[in-house]
Amino acid sequence: MKIYTKNEFYLNKSKILKDIVNGAVFIYPTDTIYGIGCDARNPESVNRIYNLKETREKPFSVIVPSKGWITKNCDVNDYFSKSWIKKLPGPYTLILILRNNKCISENANLGKTTIGVRIPNHWISEIIKELGFPLVTTSANKTGKEFMTNFENLNHSIKENVDFIIYEGEKQNRPSSIIDLSKDNLVISKR
Repeated sequence: MKIYTKNEFYLNKSKILKDIVNGAVFIYPTDTIYGIGCDARNPESVNRIYNLKETREKPFSVIVPSKGWITKNCDVNDYFSKSWIKKLPGPYTLILILRNNKCISENANLGKTTIGVRIPNHWISEIIKELGFPLVTTSANKTGKEFMTNFENLNHSIKENVDFIIYEGEKQNRPSSIIDLSKDNLVISKR
């Protein structure tokens, strides 16, 4: 397992992007906390993350390459959906009805009709845009345990079983707010 700073990431970017395309599972920073992710289209890599988190109860959200990806693959025909998408990038996970279930692996959202989408206000979003496909995004922790804000609270088992980590120091934030736009009534959940 390799640890990269932001500068080291950019020095090794072509190799790292190739690793992601080839199925790497890795930890990365966002505008909120550290996430663990992989190519959301790769079922084997998605299963690795479920195993690391020790759960299969909740579907994963994805960081998407663009707002265009959202409008192409999700239902965003109402006023609330469009107005929330305009707020991206930001510390929000928007739950939307998934129109194109082929854009992610079925196990990424556990075959549900909805998907959580994010575009963090962070340089990592430019990397996902360059990749051109969504990445699984979930907190870097065992389910129900403390989420990673620095190396000291990263679970040892997770640390030892990811392919690499992009580390940029301690995070002082909370996970993203969940905005459920898939129902008739808007539901906002702070974590």
